[in-house]
Amino acid sequence: MAWIWRLEKDGGQEAGMSEESFSTQADAESWLGENWRALRAEGIAQVVLVDGERTVYPMSLDDPQ
Repeated sequence: MAWIWRLEKDGGQEAGMSEESFSTQADAESWLGENWRALRAEGIAQVVLVDGERTVYPMSLDDPQ
């Protein structure tokens, strides 16, 4: 299966999928670590890691305090 991030705006409104798909969870998480600030600047509030049809977990992109 391919790992991909579903992008969501505030309130859970879907805003698309990450442009890249990844062969491993670690690769997907590394990509997010490098890109979360840019996604947040574009108005993305949360991402959801998806493996094929299976939802793995959601993650807020709020700036940690």
